[in-house]
Amino acid sequence: MKSKILLLEDDYNLSETVCEYFEEEGFDVVCVYDGDEALSKIYEQNFDLLLLDVNVPKKSGFEILKEVRASGKTTPAIFITSLNSMSSLEEGFLSGCDDYIRKPFEIKELLLRVQTLIKKEFSNKNEVVEISPNVTFNTISNELKSSNEEIKLNLKELKLLKFFLQNPNELLSHERIYDFVWDYDEEYSDNSLRTYIKNLRKILGKDKIVSFKKLGYRFIQE
Repeated sequence: MKSKILLLEDDYNLSETVCEYFEEEGFDVVCVYDGDEALSKIYEQNFDLLLLDVNVPKKSGFEILKEVRASGKTTPAIFITSLNSMSSLEEGFLSGCDDYIRKPFEIKELLLRVQTLIKKEFSNKNEVVEISPNVTFNTISNELKSSNEEIKLNLKELKLLKFFLQNPNELLSHERIYDFVWDYDEEYSDNSLRTYIKNLRKILGKDKIVSFKKLGYRFIQE
């Protein structure tokens, strides 16, 4: 599954260059151009990493990350900025960033920093998650097992399961699920989602996924 990155950069040419490069390297990139738009996307979707320019309209990158960290989100973040003073560097790390790269930069260097942070983040998470006494899921290999027998999921079911595991016990709206599971150019449907939910319930247990009429679903994890 592709790693998903949010890119906040108000220089359209630079944004396009970074976006195209990272997509060619196998990443899913969501591009935004001001602070308010960035915060909306961060709260609506799940990202593996945030790339944040500092001097952007409406809210600075520093302000955005402070708010994100205050909300409890620990998504790795890299600041991209033309600011080069020590005080700016200090403010960036105090805001909660994991890395800081100054403009102009080599895009290959940015890629290496991103890959390192994402690899570190995944290695810090439990590789095997116990969903129920007999069902486990390996977050690295995407291997789902029931009573030690591997169970094959289609791509949509796999993405849906990972989304639930990333957001345990949280009521997830249909819209958030559609945004995560379906690509932006794909048509989604309630019937398809219900089918995927039904298939997962058969494997995980009926009570593991609770439906809320017209609101969404909650994955129960103790």
